[in-house]
Order: sequence, then C-alpha cells, then structure tokens
Amino acid sequence: MATYLGTHGSKIQNYTTDPDNPNTGEVWFNATDAVLKFEYQNTTSAWSTSNNLNTARNKMGSAGTQTAALAFGGDPATNATEKYNGTSWTEVNNLTTARGNLKGAGIQTSALAFGGDAPTTPPDISAATESWNGTSWTEVNDLNTAKKDGGSAGASNTNALAFGGNPSATATTETWNGTNWTETGDLNTARSSLAGAGTNTAALAFGGQPPTTAKTESFNGTNWTEVNDLNHVKERLAGAGTSTSALGFGGYSPSGVSGLTESWNGTNWTEVNNLTTARLQLGGTGADNTAALAFGGTPTTAATEEWNTGVIGGSWSTGGTLNQARALFAGAGSKTAALVFGGTEPGATAKTEKYNGATWTEVNDLNSARQNTNGAGTQTSALCVAGYTTSPNNQFVEKWNGTNWTAVNPINTARADLGVAGADSTAVLAFGGEGPPYKAETELYNGTNWTEVADLNTARMALGAAGTSTAALGFGGEPNPSALTELWNGSSWTEVNDLPYKSNRARGFGDTNTSALFIDGADSITSDSASWNGTNWTVTGNLNDARRWMAAAGTSNTSGLVAGGFNPPTTNVTEEWSAGPQVKTISTS
Repeated sequence: MATYLGTHGSKIQNYTTDPDNPNTGEVWFNATDAVLKFEYQNTTSAWSTSNNLNTARNKMGSAGTQTAALAFGGDPATNATEKYNGTSWTEVNNLTTARGNLKGAGIQTSALAFGGDAPTTPPDISAATESWNGTSWTEVNDLNTAKKDGGSAGASNTNALAFGGNPSATATTETWNGTNWTETGDLNTARSSLAGAGTNTAALAFGGQPPTTAKTESFNGTNWTEVNDLNHVKERLAGAGTSTSALGFGGYSPSGVSGLTESWNGTNWTEVNNLTTARLQLGGTGADNTAALAFGGTPTTAATEEWNTGVIGGSWSTGGTLNQARALFAGAGSKTAALVFGGTEPGATAKTEKYNGATWTEVNDLNSARQNTNGAGTQTSALCVAGYTTSPNNQFVEKWNGTNWTAVNPINTARADLGVAGADSTAVLAFGGEGPPYKAETELYNGTNWTEVADLNTARMALGAAGTSTAALGFGGEPNPSALTELWNGSSWTEVNDLPYKSNRARGFGDTNTSALFIDGADSITSDSASWNGTNWTVTGNLNDARRWMAAAGTSNTSGLVAGGFNPPTTNVTEEWSAGPQVKTISTS
C-alpha cells in the first residue's frame, strides 16, 4: 500500500519534533510523536464593545446591518431615532409617535416601524405603522391587529413581516407590501416576546413565551414550518440575519438574564460566544450570522456590541512556575523574557525573578521590599514604581539594568496600586493609584526626573496598564469596580470604549495603546480576559487558573503571560497567552 508521502509527494517535511516557525498551512511529520501535523490560523467569532447609544433604552425597534443600523422608539417612552455608521450612533429625526415594545424591519435607509404601546396607563397597544425613507418617518396604513412584543422580519419599507405578539400570545402573521398589511398563514405555536430574521417571503421565528420556548419556525411566503429548535429556551431575545443564516442573542432563560448567542446555518442552531453584557429586550441588526449588532436592552443600557467572525483567537497554556509564590507584585518584559518583582508572600518582599520562556530564575532583589507596586520596561531595563512598604504608600522608585536595582528619583505623588506603562526604564508613564484618596495624577519619567502631566479623567486605583510613555492605555480599577478605559496620546487622556467586564483589580500588557490584553484580577477571583485592537475590546479565552493580584508582562494582545496571584492561597503558577496560528494534529496513525 502506498504511504501518504508516496501518494502526495516529498514536500511534507520530516521533523524530529515540530519546526520552530512553521508557516500557516504548512504540513509536517513529527517523528518523535509519529503524527502528521499542520499549522492553521486560529480564528473565532466574538462580540466586541463599540460606542454606546446616545439614549439608553430597551424594547426598541431596529433595522439594518452591523455597519448601518437604525434604532427607534423604546422604553423609557421615547420617539428618539439613532443611526449607526459602524463606529458611532447619531441622533436623527424622531418617530411620529413615542412608543415601546415596537418592532422594525428593513435597512438604514428604508425601514418600517410597527406596533408597540403608548406611554399611557394602562399602556395603549398600537397598530400604528411608520415608514422611514432615510431621512424622516411618515405614518402609513396600520396593522390589521394592534400588537406589541411580536417578532419581525423584512428587507425594506416595502417588504416586512409581523408575527406573534401580545395582547395574549398570538400566532397571527401579517405581511407588508409597501402599502397595506395582509393576513397570511399563522405560526404553528402562538407566542410573544420572540425574535425573527429574514424577509416577508423567507423568514425565521424563534424563542418566545408562554411558556418560554426554544421553538423555531421557517416561513416560505405563505406558511410556517417547524424546524430544529434553539439549544436553549429563551424569550425577549434579539435576532438578525436571514432565514438560512441567522443569529439569536440575549434574552431571558430559566437561569435569568442571558448573554447566550446561537448561530443558525439553515438547518441547526449552534452555541457560539456569549454577549459580553447579558441583557434582554435588546435591539439587533445584521445581514447574516457573520456580522451583527446588539444594542440597548434591560437592565436599561446604551451598550453596543458588534459580532464578527474571523477574529484571531488565542489560548492560555501553563508555563514554568515561579520560585516564590506571591501576589500584589509587578511584571515587565515579554512572554519569553519577563521580569517580576516585589509583592507579598504574605509579607512584603523584594524578590526578583526573570523568565526565559521556560523557567524562572531568582536574580538580585529590590533594595526595598514592597507590595501593591507596579512596573514597566524590559527584562534588562525596567522600573519599579511606588507601592506599600512599611507605610501605606510611598514614592520610592528603583531602576533595573539587567543585573541590579538602583534607587532613582522618587515619584512626586506617593501612592500604591497605580498603573505604569513604558518601553524601558528611560521613558515611563505612571498614573492613578491609591493615596488615599483615589488618584488621577499622571507623571512622566524621562530616565532622570518625574514631571506631572495631564490627569486621568477619572481618579482610580488598581487599574490595568499597557503601552508606552507616549501611547498608553489605562483600564478598569476602583472605585465601583470600573470598566472605564482611557487612552493616552502623549499629552492627554481620552475616554474610549469600556472593558466588557468591570474589574477592581485589572492587569494588562501590550507595548502600544492599539494592541493590549486585559486580565481580570477582581476581588471576586475570575479568569476573564479581553483583547484591545485600538478601538474595541473583544472577549478572549479565560485563564485556566482563576486568580487575582497577579503580575503580567507582554508585548501585544497576541503574546504575554501572567504569573502568581492569589486564589487562595497564593500561587506560583504561570500562564502564557498566545494568539494567532496554532498547531493541530491531522493523524495519530
């Protein structure tokens, strides 16, 4: 029998183990393990945060795509309309009638709003329909039956479908031709609070209540047919896409408010990555299951998230263990050349260790033991800034030259639990921290002296940091805890899109303000992480060992590590983050 090599040629290389730097798509034979392997681009589908609606709301109507969306009406009772351009929301002309629990269909320049309830006591359920021409709303012919909490689908202001809804869960379906609504075939299962996708000739209806259901039905322009259910029963969810390529997300399940997301391929639903903010009664738009937008919802929010496929994935893997378990310490350097220093074990320590990508080695200690400190730089040129010693906080700064620590000029404002960013020990930015009170002060180090520069917009401590002295990112922290993210451009801080999680003990790494990784070291002890691309945060893979108060080092959102922390007890575990191509075994024969 011919071998694989004999059949397919000799371009498949034979290696003892794996090649050091394989190319994506390259196939090789690992002789040690006797397996065939290849390298592939590790991608995933994920939600990422975007700019908020101008008006926080729920129960709104929606139309459009991921990059050209429309949000209108909603609760608290409003007639406000906003359009999204792929980056931000802009207020445009209002609906004629304020209402919530309405539905929408179409695109950003040609949409329909229908049904809902008016802000009266009791609410006045509406049959009103309005048509959007890209600029303004016009009242057109009403639905045949007033309803709210229904499902909807449609391609434009001349092509729409309304199905299900209240009062009292109904199966009625109406189709819109640009002039009138016409009753057509009923749903097989009467329900309200359901979601839809598609057009008035090819639609999908899914979820709803009562009781809360996973039922899915497909519409062919005349009749509804039951197809495969959602994996989870849900109501008050959102939908986007077509009858053969859709996304269902958010809503309410028996376990509570949900961020669960499922993808429809025309036959089956598959569970995919959750929304970062769980919510129900939200808006949803999108062309298919590869690109969608989620916005607003209950608890009342303005939060907006984008769904994308092809996001570069990554994973955490266990690395070498620290010689000394500890927490509340600092890190600098890269995944293969890291430095950690200070911390508590549980008392304040001066211990310093360096990492070569496989093992940690003890090197010369700091001159003063400290905890709740932070630092920046490389394995051969780093700075340790402030922290706790014998007093609650201090101004002490030490510089590492690759061999020894040397005391240098102190920071102007004594503090601990601050953010620190910098490419090496000669250009470092320090910001925030605990005084008390919480600090907003930012200081710049030029290799000799500290200079006060523009403050953070929001004073806080225990925040994560990434970047350089001229291009930094600060995120999370106390009080509250916080999801706030601020970007430093070399002269001032600007608030940008929030973290997907609130964290009072954030850590992070990255050598620029456009590529960073957040790791949640919250007091609740989590394992969450998220990647920053210069505009948005995207949820990434969790740490294998949940912990808080750890050290972090890394050069971008694709490569870095976390070490130590508190679980409890204090740990010496190191995990390495790798994004991008991954190696996969083809055959074990």
